[in-house]
Amino acid sequence: MTLVRALERADWAAVEDIYREGIDGGNATFETETPTWDAFDRSKTRFGRLVAVDDAHAVVGWVAASPVSTRPAYRGVVEHSLYVSSRAQGHGVGTALLRAFIAMSEMSGVWTIQSSVFPENTASLRLHEALGFREVGRRERIARSLVGPWAGQWRDTVLIERRSSMNGRT
Repeated sequence: MTLVRALERADWAAVEDIYREGIDGGNATFETETPTWDAFDRSKTRFGRLVAVDDAHAVVGWVAASPVSTRPAYRGVVEHSLYVSSRAQGHGVGTALLRAFIAMSEMSGVWTIQSSVFPENTASLRLHEALGFREVGRRERIARSLVGPWAGQWRDTVLIERRSSMNGRT
């Protein structure tokens, strides 16, 4: 069973390990290094920082968001990141995290959650589609991977979004 709870500073070592695993795998991010806790903390919204823990209380996944802009008109638009440890993939961890994140976003007045996903990350695309995200575009050869199995190759990303049932009324 997966328990979802608030991400705390004490979780950072486990969160960073899962983040690093995503970087090394090549299908989660263009990042080449994990940030420090302070950089992560500064860049993420205060709401929706969540971890999933297993029966042994080990962190097996996380989700967090960043604002897409500092302009007031975009205050209800965030870009989220969701990572699940390879040992926990396929066991509902991503679903539990994303459902909880969506609920917190709704309560926080977010009207659009967006992300960019590599087209090869079919599990992530299926998860997001199942929870109401839709593809809104594709950025072809947007950047070159610098680490992992795709190092040196130009990559596409699929732009996805989920609109709030509130339709922007906050």
